[in-house]
Amino acid sequence: MKNELREKLRMSYQAKRGIIRARLEEFREVYRQGDDGRIFEELAFCICTAGASARMGLRSIEALRDILLEGSLRKFKSRLKGIHRFPNYRPDYIIHTREYLRREYGLRLRDLIESFPDPHERRDFFARNRDIKGIGYKESSHFLRNIGYQGYAILDKHILNTLYELGVIESPKPPGTRDRYIAVENSLRQFADDLGIPMDDLDLLLWSEKTGEILK
Repeated sequence: MKNELREKLRMSYQAKRGIIRARLEEFREVYRQGDDGRIFEELAFCICTAGASARMGLRSIEALRDILLEGSLRKFKSRLKGIHRFPNYRPDYIIHTREYLRREYGLRLRDLIESFPDPHERRDFFARNRDIKGIGYKESSHFLRNIGYQGYAILDKHILNTLYELGVIESPKPPGTRDRYIAVENSLRQFADDLGIPMDDLDLLLWSEKTGEILK
């Protein structure tokens, strides 16, 4: 059965490869052409997606985009009412993060991100920093992937459940520590190598197999 599922994945990848590669190229284009404000938008998107969904994150950013860099807490909460399931908490998280990054780094996110040559250190900065509110390893990985950095797995429930069903991991429980996250990520990387599919492509493929969509 597991072998059948793996073969089905290979076939599905051949059908979806073009759109998956196009989506990954869109992520890289964000970093190539986007300014620091556009990069912060992706961070805010991931803050909105945490504990919610990608669709809710997208709707939230559409509501906030024009006030994202300067808007007040009151305006944020007003905009997200009826759109996000946490219309009071997420504005707090975004604005705290925005003002921290402005105060400490002038909101120069390109310079900040490029100051970390090690990919684990780069993600650790966002995942473990108490002033980057509302995200952990999953959404920090999501953020970095969405601005074109490769080699980060977004281990949400869809990915974890599929890896468990395929016998790649022993439990679908979300990894609660840094070491556990990296261990599951390495299992996904090895599985990708076994299938002959790049890990970044496989992450999107597995998500699409569960949701029927290839979003961000």
